Parts: sequence; structure tokens; C-alpha cells
Amino acid sequence: MTAMNNPNARIWDIPGGIHPEERKELSNRTPIQPAPQAKQLILPLNQHIGAPAEPVVAVGERVLKGQQIARANGFVSTPLHAPTSGTVSFIGPQPYPHASGMLTSAIVIDADGLDEWAELNPCPDYRALEPAELLERIRQAGISGMGGAGFPTAVKLNARPTQKIHTLIINGTECEPYITADDVLMRERAAELLCGVDILVHLIQPEQVLIGIEDNKPEAISAIRAAMGERSYVVKVFPTKYPSGGEKQLIQILTGVEVPSGGLPADIGMLCQNVGTCVAVHDAVIHGKPLISRITTLTGEALERPMNVEVLLGTPVSKLLQFAGLNEKKLNRLIMGGPMMGFTLTDTSVPVIKTTNCLLASTAEELPPPPPAMPCIRCGECAEACPASLLPQQLHFFAIGQEHEQLKAHNLFDCIECGACAYVCPSSIPLVQYYRVAKAEIRELEQKQLKAEHSKQRFELRQERLRRAEEQKEADRQARAARAAAAKAAQAQAPTAPETAAAPAKPGQSEEQKKLKIEASMAQVALKKAEKQLAAHDTPELQAQVETLRQAAAAAQQALDAAMASNPPAAPAVAPAADDAALKKAKIDAAMLRAQVRKLEKVEEPDAEQQAELQQLRSQLEAAEKLLASLQTQAPAPAKAAPAADDAALKKAKIDAAMLKAQLRKLEKVEEPSAEQQAELQQLRSQLEAAEKLLASLQTQAPAPAKVAPAADDAELKKAKIDAAMLKAQLRKLEKVEEPTTEQQAELQQLRTQLEAAEKRLADLQNQAPAAEKPQPTEGESNLKKAKVELAMRRAELKKAEKAGADEDTLAALQQALADAEKALHVAEDASGKPAPELVRTDKKPIDEATRALKTEVAFARADLRRLEREAASPVEAVEAAKARLNEAERKLQEHTGGL
Repeated sequence: MTAMNNPNARIWDIPGGIHPEERKELSNRTPIQPAPQAKQLILPLNQHIGAPAEPVVAVGERVLKGQQIARANGFVSTPLHAPTSGTVSFIGPQPYPHASGMLTSAIVIDADGLDEWAELNPCPDYRALEPAELLERIRQAGISGMGGAGFPTAVKLNARPTQKIHTLIINGTECEPYITADDVLMRERAAELLCGVDILVHLIQPEQVLIGIEDNKPEAISAIRAAMGERSYVVKVFPTKYPSGGEKQLIQILTGVEVPSGGLPADIGMLCQNVGTCVAVHDAVIHGKPLISRITTLTGEALERPMNVEVLLGTPVSKLLQFAGLNEKKLNRLIMGGPMMGFTLTDTSVPVIKTTNCLLASTAEELPPPPPAMPCIRCGECAEACPASLLPQQLHFFAIGQEHEQLKAHNLFDCIECGACAYVCPSSIPLVQYYRVAKAEIRELEQKQLKAEHSKQRFELRQERLRRAEEQKEADRQARAARAAAAKAAQAQAPTAPETAAAPAKPGQSEEQKKLKIEASMAQVALKKAEKQLAAHDTPELQAQVETLRQAAAAAQQALDAAMASNPPAAPAVAPAADDAALKKAKIDAAMLRAQVRKLEKVEEPDAEQQAELQQLRSQLEAAEKLLASLQTQAPAPAKAAPAADDAALKKAKIDAAMLKAQLRKLEKVEEPSAEQQAELQQLRSQLEAAEKLLASLQTQAPAPAKVAPAADDAELKKAKIDAAMLKAQLRKLEKVEEPTTEQQAELQQLRTQLEAAEKRLADLQNQAPAAEKPQPTEGESNLKKAKVELAMRRAELKKAEKAGADEDTLAALQQALADAEKALHVAEDASGKPAPELVRTDKKPIDEATRALKTEVAFARADLRRLEREAASPVEAVEAAKARLNEAERKLQEHTGGL
């Protein structure tokens, strides 16, 4: 590598490169202008390489300038902050600056115009901080690379423990035509830039610092040298050539060292940072300001006033173009970035993000459309212009033929997509586009291969787990068999004991006692849940609810105690434990194997291993079913079937039938079932038919009870009421849907049928039930209850209409209906004979604006403190600041209300 002549420092040349027309004079003649603030800011959650940020605010929440609104979601990620104060109006898909024109998740903030800052945490004496704390400040400021692809700065600074960074390179090249954002930044903010470099030097402790600037920026070079002072940094000026601003190319120019193919600068002990990133580091550490704005070039002949502006992130592009005087008649293409590596925007509503360094509004004469692509003539111009010493024409042929292995062998991923090859191509072949598509295809294939490898590993691990489980089951079975044989031998040797000396069996419980026990447990659970809510929010409504639940729990417990005292559980006949255990285990094994077989049968395209596993499971299932049949045959028939066993079989048959019906209904709702789903549907119908036959036979065999206990009638009546109420609630919920789908309409019709059947059953049970001792309400009491319900419904309809913003005629009609309902209630109260309730009126004094504002501040402060306390990673300083803010707000409110 030959060195170029330079009186200041030695520099090297790079292979290839081109010299396109610069056109930087359009925008670098005026100082940086403040961009106008938009009324609405769109902040995409993914403004950098890596995982998108995760929102920490909700719609309707007010945010302050500089407040974190989305946290980093992973190691390679950065948080996002509010560029101004306002209200979060939307979180969801929004336009995104990308060549595809796709939408992406974003947070939309409606600015309130106050530009009110959140509390900042500046640190002028950064040398007193530990490196880890300093790095955390940079990470929490949301800084990512502002000159390239937007790699998170904190991740880049977190050097590998085994690799010392000995050279820090500051990139002030800005080789792309038209763009002058870094040029004017170095002119006007050289002191802040060098202070940011000082912070990076303190953090990574390099042996040397090199600042690289092209020789077409004399004002920036003079400003940097004038602000240098006593620093030992080296400013290297080198001839202008595109793309000398690439990271690997700049390292080669300044040091003569080449980054290995597929490697990173950190692999050779070097680190590059853009000048805009250094200024952002200065603002984050010295002033405590997160990254919420950047310098952007507005240029092109379609603009009346080309310039550089400092713009808030999230500002729509249309707002900036309007500020620069866009002439839409002249506009041919709108490019974000430069003409070489930028991309065309089709929508001006997209926002400015952290990597937006230029908006180029070009005319047709300025950037004419390329001519149609012609066949490659193998001239070799592209290879001579490539700064990475690749073979672009070979890569082009391999990309067309999708020869991915050849592309990787020819170092496709070393291409920086600078566009130099396409610029010099006499056939006008869009080479970079072919490379981008090929890279995307290779990445997609590698992800699929990685996913397949993970699936294979999971399958092998699962097979190993199943094998170990099967071995454990076999060992347990053999141990149980050995214990049973030993017990049988001991029983044969022992003398026959009288029947009266048998050990008493564990007492069982009747169905009614089990039911009462369940009701008592549910009442206790509901009571505990309500008590927790009451402890968090003490309101009169919750107090009344807790008292009601406490009484219900006490009543349920009393009923259970009375049932247990009046009817002690009888000891059931003890069946042979060994036979029951073996039969139960056989049933469980067969059910588990059957479930595994069904799961594998649902796989659409099983591989060879899955087919082998399916065949093995079928064999095991066949053996398990034979064993189960033999055990069921060997099981001795009971001398007398206990009622509990009949009840259990009948209950199990009912549950099985109900579960099969639910699965069948779920599958019948599918509009276009697949062949597999149709087969499963047919199988379920057959199983349901068999289950219903079994249920009918069990119901026929079940002996009629001699006398139905009143508790059972009450329980059945209560269950019927609950079923009808639940069906009514589901029906009302579906009827509220304005435009129901076909599936919802079918479900609605089904619910109506079920509700009709439930109401008929409820009426039959009510007719069969004996007359209760409780006196029936009189006609006056019934009319009073109806009048109260009617009044509540009218009041709810009026509130709903007011919230929806109904017209005056509708509101007047609803108000009249409410007045009529109140009159009807008064008439019903007079007719019922009940004493009129005592009215207690409270005079609510209006709250003045100052009190309302102070109460609002207390509420916001309390909400912020609770949010910080919930987050485990909240800094202690932020929590203490939130507590101080809450205390101050409460003190001001107390002073104000005390003085009234």
C-alpha cells in the first residue's frame, strides 16, 4: 500500500473509488437553522439495528420532553425518549422511512406547545464516574450511530475483554454527495465534538485518537484544529474520494491496516465513531439530555432554501420540505440519504429518525432516471471501482443464478453497498439491488436452517426424555409388582384374621358434603380476593362487598359443618389396591399414548424420524390397549355395586359427552376446514355418539332415588339459575356487536337455543320445587323493584349517549324518559307501603383551578413513583427524585387547601 504525500500525517490510499459531482455548496453556506416543531410527532420503536424498543407509556398519558417512552428490549437495542411535552395519542402501526413503504409500530405524541422538560441528571465532572456508570448513561440516552446504519453506541463501546481498543477513529469524512450535516456540525460545534471525544477517551482509554476529514471541508478542519487546545489528537486530512467514509475504508486510509474479511474493527483493536455521535455523547453526559434531535441536510434543486436544520425526531418529512420551500412542480424524486446510498421516499408523512442525515428533493434534470439495463459486456469497470476489492460482475451472475455458496465464497457480505460499481457500469445494471436481494435470501435460508437445527435438537431431547420416563415407569411398575408379591406372600403366611379386626377404611364423603365443601372453599377464595382489593383501594363499595362475601362464607361454612355433623361419612368398601392401581395405570398409559399418537398424526408433512416415532407409538398403544383389556377382564365383579361408583361412572360419562360436544362445536365453527380437521370432526362425531349411548345406558341402569333430598332440589335449581344467567350474559355480549361475523351469528343463534332450553328447564324445576316458607313479594314490591330497574336502565342509557356525543334531540328524549322513570318510581314507592328513604343532600363546593392543577400534579407524581417502584431496573436516583416530587406536590396542595 503506497502512502500519499501529506505534510501533517501519513495517509494511505484505498482501491477503487469514484468522484461523483458533490453539490455540497447548495446547503453548506448558511448556519444551522432550528426546524419548526410539528403538532404531532411519530416515533418508530425501531430506529437502529437490533431489537425494537418496548413502550412504557400508555395512550392518553402525558409525557415531558426527554422522558423515556420506550425501554431497550435486549442487549442490541436502545431506549426512546419524548422529543417534546404532550400527550400519547396512539401506539401502533405508522408510516416508516424505508424503501418498502411498510408500516411499523410507533408512538404518536400530540405536542402541547409547552416544551416542558423532564428532570435531567447532568454530570459536568464525568471523570469522577466509573466506566460502567458512564457507559450506562450513554445507553440510557438512547444514542445510536448517526452517520451509518444506526448501531447502538453503548454496545459498540462495550469492547471485548480479550481485545483492547488501542485506536479511536472519529469519522468526519461525509463523502456522500449533497450531504453537509457533519460539515456544518464540525464548524459550529467543534468544542462540544471534542468534549464528546474526551468522554470516549476516558471510557475506553485508547493509545491514540485519529480524526479523519476530507480536504473539501476547509472550514471544518480549521474549526477542529482551533478547538483542539492541548489535546494530543491527530487530525488527518486526505483527498476527497467516494466512499472514503466507509468504516473499513477510513481505517485503511488513516492507518494502512485492513479489517479482515467478515471481521469487525474491534478485531484489530480499533473503534470508529461519527462526529454527530460524539456530540450526542457530550449532550447526554454533560447536560443529561437524551438523543431527541439531530442535524439534517435539506437540499436539492426542488427546494427554494436548501439548508441544514436541527430537527426533533418524529417530525414528518412534509413539515421540513414545507419549511425549506419545496416546489412540487419541480420535484422528481425525494431521497432520504444521499444519491449514492439513499432510497426513494413515496410518502412524505414518514418521520425523521435517528439515522436521517439528509432529505434530497431532486429535479428530473438534476438526477435523471437511469437508462434501461443492458447485458454485461465484461468491461471490468465495476471491479476497478469497488473499494472492497470484490468482483461485482461475478457476484452479479451468481446472484441471478441464486448460487448462494458461490456468493459467500466470493465475500458478498464484504460489500458495503456504496453503489460505485453501478455508477460506472456502462450497461446501467443496478448491481447493488441484486446484492441486497441475494443477501436477504442468504439470511433467510440461514435462519431456516438454524430453526430446523433447533427443531431437531428439541426432538432428540424430547425422545431422550420420553425414553427416560418410560424406563422410570417400567422400574416403578416392577417395584410395585415386587411389593405386591411380597405383600401377597406375607398375607398367605399370616393367620386368617376375623373380619371385625380389619383396619378401618378411610371415611368417604357424600356428594352433598363434597358440594358444600367446594362452595365453602370458593366463598373463602372470593372473600380473600375482595379483602386484597379492599386493602389496595379502600372504598365504601368494596367494604360493602367484603361484608356481603364474609357473611356468605360464614353461611357456607355453617352449612358444611351441619351436613358433616348430621350425616357422618360412611366408610366405603375397600377394593383390592393392587388390582385398582394396575388397572388405573394401564388406563393412564393408554390415554397418554393415544394423545401422543393424535398429536403426531396432526403433523402435515412428518419427516422420517416423526414417522418412525408414530409407528413406535402405535405399537405401544396397541400393547397398552391389550393389557388394559386383559386387566378389565381379570377384575372381579363387585358383589354389589355401590351407589357412589354408579354416580361416579354416570358423572364421568356426562363430563366426557360434554367435552366431546365442546370440541365438536369448536371445529364446526371453522368456515373452511382442512382435510385433517374434517377427519377429526368425523371422529369426534363418532366418539360423541358412543358417549351419548353410554350415558343413556348408565342413566337407565341408575336406580331411582327413594326420596329426593331438598338440598339436592335446591342445588339443581340453583345450578339451572346460574346456567340461564351465564347464557343471558353471553347472549347480551354478542348482541352488542354492531357487525357480527358469520361465525358470531351462528354462535348467537346457538346461544339463543341453549338459553331457551335452560329457561324451560328452570321453569320445570321451579314448578316441581316445594313452596318456600319465605313469603312471596307483594304486587307493590314487585312494581317497586321493576321501577328501580327501569330507572337504572334509563340513567345508564343517558350517560352512554352523553359520552358518545349524541345530538340534542336524542339527549332530550332520553332525559324525558329518565324523568318519567323517576315519576314511576315515586308512584311505586307510594303504592308499596314502604317508608320513603331519607334523602341526605351534600353541598359539593366547586374546585378552583389552582386546586385542580395541584391535585393533578399529585396524581401524576404518584403514578410516576408507582411505575418506577414496579420496574425492577429503575435507578435509585429516579425513585428518590419521584418521591421528592410527590412530597413537594402534596405539600403545595396541603398549603393551598389549608389556606382556603
